[in-house]
Amino acid sequence: MDFALTEEQSAIFDMAHAFGQEQIAPFARQWEADGTIPKDLWPQVGALGFGGLYVSEGGGGAGLGRLDATLVFEALSMACPSVAAFLSIHNMCAKMLDSFADDALKARIMPDVLSLNTVLSYCLTEPGSGSDAAALKTRAERTNEGYTLNGTKAFISGGGYSDAYVCMVRTGQDGPKGISTVYVEDGTPGLSFGALEKKMGWQSQPTAQVQFDDCKIPAGNLVGSEGDGFKYAMMGLDGGRLNISACSLGAAQTALNMTLQYMSERKAFGQSIDQFQGLQFRLADMEIELQAARTFLRQAAWKLDTAAPDATKFCAMAKKFVTETGSKVVDQCLQLHGGYGYLADYGIEKLVRDLRVHQILEGTNEIMRVIVARSMLANR
Repeated sequence: MDFALTEEQSAIFDMAHAFGQEQIAPFARQWEADGTIPKDLWPQVGALGFGGLYVSEGGGGAGLGRLDATLVFEALSMACPSVAAFLSIHNMCAKMLDSFADDALKARIMPDVLSLNTVLSYCLTEPGSGSDAAALKTRAERTNEGYTLNGTKAFISGGGYSDAYVCMVRTGQDGPKGISTVYVEDGTPGLSFGALEKKMGWQSQPTAQVQFDDCKIPAGNLVGSEGDGFKYAMMGLDGGRLNISACSLGAAQTALNMTLQYMSERKAFGQSIDQFQGLQFRLADMEIELQAARTFLRQAAWKLDTAAPDATKFCAMAKKFVTETGSKVVDQCLQLHGGYGYLADYGIEKLVRDLRVHQILEGTNEIMRVIVARSMLANR
């Protein structure tokens, strides 16, 4: 079994890492303070081909596999996991549109989506439906011209910031078979947004409720077929779970690198603190856990790329393991910085805050356990 990256994969990682270190890392703390990511960053990201990482080459995208995409998100999250995770959301939406939208809709919107002149948000969660996503209430009533939307989406990254919203709405009966997917452009009458949420982490991502009050969209903004929207939404989640895991991995690796440097410089009792065996053991534990997480993540991505029958199970396992490992590592890195780790100037506390939400979104880690257990019981 060959665990090495190909030359092309190494080049993808290096390109993403270099861009992140030059164009994101120096500004990440300021963007967090501002509560937003400058819009002019995204066309620069799009110029690298990162606006449609796994959009088909025939559709104008990069046509990368899921393993390749995790390399991009791992590399970018070494600069800022908040920015990298927002790009993951856009790419999940872009893939849904490439896979299921009709030719007319794709011809109209995809060039700007791929160049990141149009930034996308994903709207599934509602105030009363989180893990039970199929219980969503936002309704789309058919009209002669298209659909009229009424309802509210919650915890939307990019709410009030993005240029368009890929939304799961109810067009039929209760349950998953009554859900469809629609594309709603910013500025559509009846589309509005709640106040910006005050969050523990991911503070550079504007987050708000997305509200529909007799919001009218044309029939051509239906994505795919009525009643298939929940299926579309779920199909994107395996890859999203890999991406958010990669964001945890990259940020934790940065924290460990920073900690190694700090410990070589910090003196106590006449020597640098990296010479104390008890602390060396803690460094070794973190290295072991991160390497295990990286291997597990890439195995799950390989299974998704090869359409293995147990791919969903492995994506769930990797998401649970890697996001919890990432949070554990950055917390330990803060501890090894002592009081300095608690200060914003050192950057570690931001990573602790940013990574905590990774155990909640793209399916909570409790739901990941449910998926794994169900698979085990079905195959006993």
